[in-house]
Amino acid sequence: MSPRPSSRTAAAVRRRALPTLTAGMLALASVLGGPAAAQNRSRAPAAAAPAEPVAAQSVGDTGTATLPGGSRTYQLTLKQLGALYPLQLRGIEGTAGVPFSIRSDEIVTGARLKLFYAYSPSLISELSHINVMVNEEVAATIPVPKEQAGTSQTREIDIPPRLITEFNRLNLRLIGHYTLECEDPAHSSLWANVSNNSVLELTVTPIALANDLALLPAPFFDRRDVRRLTLPFVFGNSPDGATLEAAGTLASWFGALADYRGAEFPTSLNQVPATGNAVVLGLANDRIAGVPWPAVQGPTVSIVPNPNDPRGKLLLVLGRDAAELKTAANALAVGATALSGQTATITQFAALKPRRPYDAPNWLPSDRPVKFGELAEASTLNVSGYSPDLIRVNLRLPPDLFSWRSKGIPVDLKYRYTPRPNPDKSTLNINVNQQFLRAVPLFAVEHGAGSQVDRLLSKILPDGTVPAETEFRIPLFMLPSQTQLQFHYYYDMIKQGACKDVVLDNVKGAVEPDSTIDISSFPHYLAMPDLAAFGTAGFPFTRMADLSETAVVLPDSPGSADYSAYLTLMGTMGYSTGYPATGVTVAQARQAQGLANKDLLVIASGNNQPLLSQWAQYIPISLDGTAKHFRLSDLVYRLFPWWDSDQRDNAEPRRAEVAFNSDSTDAVIAGFESPLSNGRSVVLISSNRPAGLFDAVNALLDTDLLKRIQGSVAIVRGKQVDSLLSEQTYYVGHLNPILYLQWFLSSRPLLLMLFSVVSAVLLAVILYLTLRARARKRLNQ
Repeated sequence: MSPRPSSRTAAAVRRRALPTLTAGMLALASVLGGPAAAQNRSRAPAAAAPAEPVAAQSVGDTGTATLPGGSRTYQLTLKQLGALYPLQLRGIEGTAGVPFSIRSDEIVTGARLKLFYAYSPSLISELSHINVMVNEEVAATIPVPKEQAGTSQTREIDIPPRLITEFNRLNLRLIGHYTLECEDPAHSSLWANVSNNSVLELTVTPIALANDLALLPAPFFDRRDVRRLTLPFVFGNSPDGATLEAAGTLASWFGALADYRGAEFPTSLNQVPATGNAVVLGLANDRIAGVPWPAVQGPTVSIVPNPNDPRGKLLLVLGRDAAELKTAANALAVGATALSGQTATITQFAALKPRRPYDAPNWLPSDRPVKFGELAEASTLNVSGYSPDLIRVNLRLPPDLFSWRSKGIPVDLKYRYTPRPNPDKSTLNINVNQQFLRAVPLFAVEHGAGSQVDRLLSKILPDGTVPAETEFRIPLFMLPSQTQLQFHYYYDMIKQGACKDVVLDNVKGAVEPDSTIDISSFPHYLAMPDLAAFGTAGFPFTRMADLSETAVVLPDSPGSADYSAYLTLMGTMGYSTGYPATGVTVAQARQAQGLANKDLLVIASGNNQPLLSQWAQYIPISLDGTAKHFRLSDLVYRLFPWWDSDQRDNAEPRRAEVAFNSDSTDAVIAGFESPLSNGRSVVLISSNRPAGLFDAVNALLDTDLLKRIQGSVAIVRGKQVDSLLSEQTYYVGHLNPILYLQWFLSSRPLLLMLFSVVSAVLLAVILYLTLRARARKRLNQ
């Protein structure tokens, strides 16, 4: 997505002026860049996102080098920038590309593209070439000599920094010809492939931004940066529960901003990082060496330089007591756009309105039909050309939707397209997460579309398209928590003969913003434990967007690994809901008995969590130093899983136990019903060593590892994840009595037969008594 003209111009001016900037001019440039950054802050975070966002995918640098003067060079592959597959260039003018962006506190001084590509042996080298384009300007032209055709090629291209602004588009365009006479513009010999492992290398120089809260969330989070967010948190002293609750609110806020990038939050006590940015939480009397502490007259938010790094910033969140500290964190998380100046003291902050279940901003509302225009920008719902890109609509569903005996989720699709001149095989293909669902034919002019009113409107519409509408249903099993609907216009090109295949590339297609999807008729009911629901959506904790029914139980003597795991988990919750965790409760094991009305997230590293021994009978696994203990079920040996509608309901909780000693670092993610209250859930994240907690939370941030976290227990060993158990033991949610009775009996045929017999007997008795009473009354008369 292109930036606003003002932002583009300001960025270009800064880059052209770089060679002659003095230190004072650099500071001036950074101040002038502030309004542009603040102006861009209101735009959607997905503006610089890949075309197909990948949830919580780790997109770190493939290589980073620090240069003299603070400059650094880093590399990003095209895959990390959003090209999930190699780029396919087809036809006489095939184009494909990826977006990339530059942080607001950096300017580009050098750029290089290392391409891995191949092209057709049929291309005429004098007429064909590949253009490398940045923001629709040609950066380089790659020849296609005959002698190298059909083989893998490598080429390094220097990109002029003047072409690069804040938000950019890197396109590769094939200009292809295979004959000097009449040619078919869609001939199969017109192709070139570019590997998505091709590397974009950028050399950037940092610039100092002003200490201004109006720039938030920059520089602590910059939506232009597609890499995983790593933001240290610093505590003035060993934090208490209230301080950690404030920190969790901020971590979830940054996690929501980071979105598909993922976010992790290392922690430290009384020590700011040597380089970069950090968030500091403390009370008025706390002091950290070298950090300028503003006067605290109430809930306070301030931005100050990092004393160890003149280009780094510290975000200070302060209060005179724990209550004011939480107020400052809440005000920052929900009202950052209103703050300005270097330091702001919150004088008034109204209590937040209580959230309702399933009202997370990122989730599809469960109480009404939702328009596509609420899920995607109108501009992304329009395509043009005979080889258009997909129209993508991203959505998140609550993971506990119950669809038993349902035909699927209804979709009312309204669309427009350029009518075909003659009947052919053109279709609008509908996919769900790259799985084909159905195809809708695109009719010819004489066939018409819709009602007479629609045909009349099609004659006067300025773009020459005709409206159409169709209804279909999507089976719920095709819709995970994070889903993408994909619409592809396929146009059939009829061959007319030599020198007659002249293509007028004037076709258009669109999905109307008032198309709707509706999940309001589906109840919420889910068999638990389900670590897949926890990993992909943070469920059941995210049922309340502010985590007001969630308590995090930390060890009695937590360390930095425990704090970091807690904050990173809060970041994943914010990513799921899109809302800060303003209602989360942080407690220790001795306070657990008072948390019966909450779902519990328990963190342990080593033997510092008393609940592991207190609840040992409910936990199917234990890790204590080098000693490991597992309880195994016979689920994998079931021969006839089809006999039961859900074979896990009747699985024995354990058939075997295995205990052994080893010196490996293991982490476990386990789910079970809360021993404190029926229907409440516990998710345990534990490791026999503090370092193992990093592996556990990293598995939740890595899309490849996340797919393997399922069932009730998952073991994490570095990059290896194994799900050992998958037994359902309890249910959360509610069904209406009739639906519950139908569902309950459907999986118990013997009980259904008994129920039918009893019902028949009762009905017969009632009929017998009724008829006898009527006969007695008639005889008496």
